[in-house]
Amino acid sequence: MNIETYYNYCMSLPGVTEEFPFNEDVLVFKVMGKMFALTNVETFDGINLKCDPVRALKLRAAYEEIKPGYHMNKKHWNTVVPNGSLEDDFIIELIRHSYDLIVEKLPVKKKKKLKNS
Repeated sequence: MNIETYYNYCMSLPGVTEEFPFNEDVLVFKVMGKMFALTNVETFDGINLKCDPVRALKLRAAYEEIKPGYHMNKKHWNTVVPNGSLEDDFIIELIRHSYDLIVEKLPVKKKKKLKNS
């Protein structure tokens, strides 16, 4: 996966905004103000994604390109290395899983606002 594919997919999801809250290199994607994906835009050597804790462990065991989340809560976040060995569709599915986990936990009012956007 390249950074353009990553960026375009994240921005295609409903209610997504982009920010650089940490520094000028780390692009963060949020849905309704909650972070679901981030990466360094200069190096694009890892994508941090939220993940169900049980699934996170299984993914790490199955793929050497999926590691505990760098600088994140390692129970809930994975870092996916987009070095070309994982299919783009698989990474897209992992991004969607992260997005869906965040949306699932949103308050009802925010979910309704998202649905109507």
